[in-house]
Amino acid sequence: MSLEIENLHVRVEGGDEILHGVDLRVEKGQTHALMGPNGSGKSTLANTIMGNPNYELTEGSIVLNGEDLTEADPDERARAGIFMAFQYPATIPGVSVANFMRLAVNAGREEPIRVKEFGALLRKNMEMLKIDPQFTKRYLNEGFSGGEKKRAEILQLAMLRPEIAVLDETDSGLDIDALRIVSDGVNELRGPDLGALIITHYTRILRYVRPEFVHIMLDGRIVREGGAELADQLEAEGYEGVRAEVAASAG
Repeated sequence: MSLEIENLHVRVEGGDEILHGVDLRVEKGQTHALMGPNGSGKSTLANTIMGNPNYELTEGSIVLNGEDLTEADPDERARAGIFMAFQYPATIPGVSVANFMRLAVNAGREEPIRVKEFGALLRKNMEMLKIDPQFTKRYLNEGFSGGEKKRAEILQLAMLRPEIAVLDETDSGLDIDALRIVSDGVNELRGPDLGALIITHYTRILRYVRPEFVHIMLDGRIVREGGAELADQLEAEGYEGVRAEVAASAG
């Protein structure tokens, strides 16, 4: 059970190529971190995995559990088991967190979830994530702080239980308390049934959510891969150190 990305070439529709032959494999039960400076192509990869139509895949493939999703629409990818937590979650006025969660759960089911069953599942996950029950009565992301928005994303992850979760800059804009709560939630959900790809340019979330695999992206290419120690090296040397290593090996 895995997400396999092979030789991915992507550009913004009508623009220059951003990703230049990316290969990545995330298996269920694994936690990967994709790191890189701003503008390196990380969010482009996340959006391409989810099928954002603003990104044009010109070469390569995206396969989940043997099913080719390269041409699939975003809703088909979601039903197949891919989840994305957005860097900038959308605000939906007039739709409460609870109603949004129920719609999201039902979108992946043949029969709508029963009200009692949904309520029990929601309460269980809110307790796990230390979320106040009043939170779900608010309109989704309307007036939310950065931490509340990310907490809502992690609650959605807990409710949907996908096979592969792509967390795009989940740590962006969080203070230390919110970062710890979100990290604890991700750690609670880690296990044999979930493969996770954490996309970040900071190492701070990786102090709380320790990945088994780290990939470094520069200029639309994955240039280094290793274990969690690679993030520690990056903390010490910075991206310029990695860039210098890459240039030296290429020369």
